[in-house]
Amino acid sequence: MARAVSVFPAERAEGLTATDTILLDQEQRRMPRGTFKALRGTMVEVALPQGDRLRSGDVLRLDDGSLIEIVAKPEDLLEVRATDRSALARLAWLLGDHHIPVEIHERRLRLHRSDMARALLQPFGPKLLDIEAPFEPEGGAYEAHTHP
Repeated sequence: MARAVSVFPAERAEGLTATDTILLDQEQRRMPRGTFKALRGTMVEVALPQGDRLRSGDVLRLDDGSLIEIVAKPEDLLEVRATDRSALARLAWLLGDHHIPVEIHERRLRLHRSDMARALLQPFGPKLLDIEAPFEPEGGAYEAHTHP
């Protein structure tokens, strides 16, 4: 089985040709440890240092020299839309106050779909949509995206 030995962040991976692709959900990209099967069948062992995370578009270099692209797997999400940006900012603050990971867009928020999140948001009147999409939440104050 091949082992990941380094990571090219997406912004430095342009021009690299990957031989296979691994689909990972947000939690798997946040704590990239384990054995994963790529779309073409390549088995890859990943054990990045604690605190490192993968993002969609990153490329793993394996111990055999081959390259594997990381792609964010679509997940069940709740998309939140508000009447204006001020209302959206208040909803983002509310979710952050509850330590709920949020992906922030100009006119909408995305978070993992849950009854708890829906119940928390509904009293404030936003439009809530069930969607399936890749999830790339904000990293927070203590996250860095660096690789040697």
